[in-house]
Amino acid sequence: MEPHFEGARRKLVARSEICLQTWPKGDELVIKGRKHLCWIFLSLGALGWSLLLSGCRANGEQLPFISFHEREAATVSPDSRHTGVEPLRVSVASMTSTRESLRYYKELLDFLAEYLGQPVEMVQRNTYAETNELLRTGAVDLAFVCTYAYVRAHDEFGARLLAVPEIDGATTYQAYIITRKDSGVNDFSDFKGKRFAFTDPLSTTGYLYPLTLLKLQETRPEDFFASHIFTYSHDNSVRAVRDGIVDGASVESQVLDEMMARDPELQRHIRVIQHSPDFSAPPVIVRPGLNEALETRLRDFFLTLHENSRGKAILQNMGIDRYQPATDDDYASVRALGMLVGK
Repeated sequence: MEPHFEGARRKLVARSEICLQTWPKGDELVIKGRKHLCWIFLSLGALGWSLLLSGCRANGEQLPFISFHEREAATVSPDSRHTGVEPLRVSVASMTSTRESLRYYKELLDFLAEYLGQPVEMVQRNTYAETNELLRTGAVDLAFVCTYAYVRAHDEFGARLLAVPEIDGATTYQAYIITRKDSGVNDFSDFKGKRFAFTDPLSTTGYLYPLTLLKLQETRPEDFFASHIFTYSHDNSVRAVRDGIVDGASVESQVLDEMMARDPELQRHIRVIQHSPDFSAPPVIVRPGLNEALETRLRDFFLTLHENSRGKAILQNMGIDRYQPATDDDYASVRALGMLVGK
C-alpha cells in the first residue's frame, strides 16, 4: 500500500458511492442549508474504519478505489414476505452511505407503498454501474440515479425518466473542485503531481467534469496526478480532502453545502476553487418494460407529492421543493461531456 494511504485506516469513515460535479471560486461557500434528495450524509457513529485499496474495471480500465464494505441488506416496507404481494423494487444510487440512504428514504418509500397498495423493497449496491445493472436486468423497477448514470442507462438499455427534484427553486446542480485551505492549490492546473479523488466512473460531477478539465489540458489522470482514487461517494471524497488523504477532489455541490451546514468546522479546512456549469439534477427513472399503468401511477405519485401535507413534509425532510417532469433533452450537456472524454 502506498505510504500516503497508510493513515487512511484511522481517518476515513464509511463506504463509497457517487455522483459528480464542480464549482469554482476561491471565496467562501454560500451554505444553502438544504438536504439534496440523493445525497444524505454519513453518520460517523459506530462505523468502523476499513480502508482497502483495490481495483475495479470500467470500460476495461483498471481503477484505483477505496472500498468500505458496508453493504446493507434490502429493506421492505411493508414486508412482502408476509403479504405474498410482489414488491416494487427500488434502488438508490450510492452518492452517500447506504445506511443513511435507507434512513432518509424510508418515509418516502413507506408512503409510496401505501399509495400503490403493494410492498416496496429497497435493493442497494456499491456503485452506479451496479445500480444500472439492477435496472437493466429487471432486478429493480425504479431507481434514484446520478445524471450520467441515467444517460448510460437510457442509451444502453432504454431506461425511462419519471421525474427530477426541484431544490431551492432549481432542477440543476454543479460540481465543486475542492482542496484544503492550506494546500497552496488555487487552480485546477495546480493539482499536477498531486493526489486527487474521483467519486464514481459514472458520476457527472465526480468524474466526467474533472476529466473534461484534464482533456482541455490535453492530459490524462495517470499522467497529470501523482495518484488518484475512487471513493464511491461525495462525502467520502470531502473527508479524504479534509483528512489529507488526497490534495483535491471533485464533488457534488449540494452534498458539500449540506456537509458544511451540518459541520461548520469543515469551512476551516475546505476551499472551493472551481465550479462547473449547471447540469440537470439526478433523476428518478424506471426500467424498460415496466407496466405502463404502473409507470403512470409512479409518475403521478412523484409529481403530486408536494400537493398533500404528508408528501410535503417528506419532501421538506429531504430538502426538496417538489418533483418536476423531465425530458431526455435536459441531459444533452451531460451526454456531450461523456462523448468529449470518450466515456
